[in-house]
Amino acid sequence: MNVKIKKLGNGITNVIINDPKTYNSLSLKTLRDLLKTFIKLDKDNNTRVVILEGSGKGFSAGHNLKEVRGIKNRSNHFKLFNLCSKLMMKIVEGKKPVIAKVHGAAYAAGCQLAASCDLAYSTTTATFATPGVNIGLFCSTPMVAVSRKVTRKIMMKMLLTGEPINAKYAKDIGLINDCYTSKKLNSEVLKVAKTISSKSNLTIKIGKQAFYKQLEMPLEDAYKFTSKMMTLNMASQDAKEGISAFLQKRKPNWKNK
Repeated sequence: MNVKIKKLGNGITNVIINDPKTYNSLSLKTLRDLLKTFIKLDKDNNTRVVILEGSGKGFSAGHNLKEVRGIKNRSNHFKLFNLCSKLMMKIVEGKKPVIAKVHGAAYAAGCQLAASCDLAYSTTTATFATPGVNIGLFCSTPMVAVSRKVTRKIMMKMLLTGEPINAKYAKDIGLINDCYTSKKLNSEVLKVAKTISSKSNLTIKIGKQAFYKQLEMPLEDAYKFTSKMMTLNMASQDAKEGISAFLQKRKPNWKNK
């Protein structure tokens, strides 16, 4: 396995891309291992939040270029890029919030991976890029995730120049939530994960899935859809418990039902 899993307690699971010799490149094997891991964790009732990070010097350099060069036909190239897209979709459409914890570089499909996560935090020295243009391979699939986090002009500059951006700028443009010193990053990410983990699992699942669906809808359709989702949510035991707890000034006792 090119992926390690650690249980951190409080319903938090740490997923570590573990191929430091290739800067955690998203090879076919790593993509398959990550996809299997996220499918498994989505069904794991003991996991409420996932933290995703890379081992070694950085987060991920993107696709393994030696592997890409060695693939000889269009069909197999499509299988590789489609598998990568399936992983990104699984993270977005999954029930559990996923937090990217980035250090070093998140480039190309690695930048796509960080952007696909629900939240992203990095060290102050981390860098992000969609540099495919530098090697004659435009970052077409990475731009799908990144362009949904940042504005068009910023995205196009990243794509057309291939130049990396630093963590502070990544925060300013909305690619990541925040950046911290390497000493503080882990504790700050855990703090956010624990806060999310303390909420109703069911409510988080309903809310996460509704969030991404409504983004792609026209305004009127989005309001109709989210009204239905609020109605569905209101019928749950946890919504009734949460409202009662608030009115009674006590901590809610979530049943995730």
